[in-house]
Amino acid sequence: METSERSDSFHILGALTGVIVGLLVVGTVSHLPIRHLIQVTPAAIAAVFVARGSRAARYAALPIFVLWLLIMVAIWLFLLGLARVVTGHFTTAETVLTIVIGLSSLWGMVAVLRRPRARPLPAILFFILFAALQWAGLWLSMRPAFARR
Repeated sequence: METSERSDSFHILGALTGVIVGLLVVGTVSHLPIRHLIQVTPAAIAAVFVARGSRAARYAALPIFVLWLLIMVAIWLFLLGLARVVTGHFTTAETVLTIVIGLSSLWGMVAVLRRPRARPLPAILFFILFAALQWAGLWLSMRPAFARR
């Protein structure tokens, strides 16, 4: 693996770590650790693929970053009174963590897209698979069995 690819992987892994840790801390402060553990599972799996060095694996992280950035923007729009896509009560800690998760997601998106180097088909397959995994993780975490845990 050449230096620029290692650097990109380092940035992608750092951004995934920011998203994962941010969400796990939200789970702790909101007393919903199981729900958030389910939500971060796709990001943890993507981190393993990125760490193993596959050029296409970086595209496993992209839908995770996109989805979490969109969710964080929806929360910020709600907190600013501009939209009600997301509702609820957010503590100061949770609000700060939305910034951490959002910035980590943005950092990761830039790192993935800065130097695209993968063949299109594997990149598209990784993207679709991990978009589905992240969506499934969110859906599962909202099921009654996990929604209050």
